Amino acid sequence: MSDEQAEVSEQEQEQEQEQDEESGEVRVAALEDRLLRLAADFENYKKRAAREREAYVTLANERLIGELLPILDDLERALVAAAEHEEAQLEEGVRLVHRSLAGLLERQGVTAIEADGKFDPHVHEALLSQPSEAEEGSVLDVVQKGYRLGDRVVRPARVVVAAPPQGCDG
Repeated sequence: MSDEQAEVSEQEQEQEQEQDEESGEVRVAALEDRLLRLAADFENYKKRAAREREAYVTLANERLIGELLPILDDLERALVAAAEHEEAQLEEGVRLVHRSLAGLLERQGVTAIEADGKFDPHVHEALLSQPSEAEEGSVLDVVQKGYRLGDRVVRPARVVVAAPPQGCDG
């Protein structure tokens, strides 16, 4: 009887091993399925986030364009006055357009970069250096104003920088 019991015990062990293997295969299949679902969810998330970003940009552009249109109207009125040779109205129209556009940019967080004092390579672009009695490296003239949007430089101020006077030997 002990041989029979040993055979039964071996058969039971083989059955348990087969069940463990089947159970492991089921677990692997379930994990693979879960992985595929997570990958698909992540792809859907990336697509949704991209659509939302695009919608935000469109909304921001729409708002900005809505604020620019009245300025375009003012400019058109100034051009009509120029065509009729009404210099006083033309000048007033151009001033109105300038005030409107400057106000719009200010409301959007745009500020002019100060160009007084010493040259700063982070916010100034030196177009040329000119001999001068002023302190070397100071800004002599602003060729084109620079602007910031918040902390970021949108356009550096283009400036003329003082060089030592000619004839000075170092």
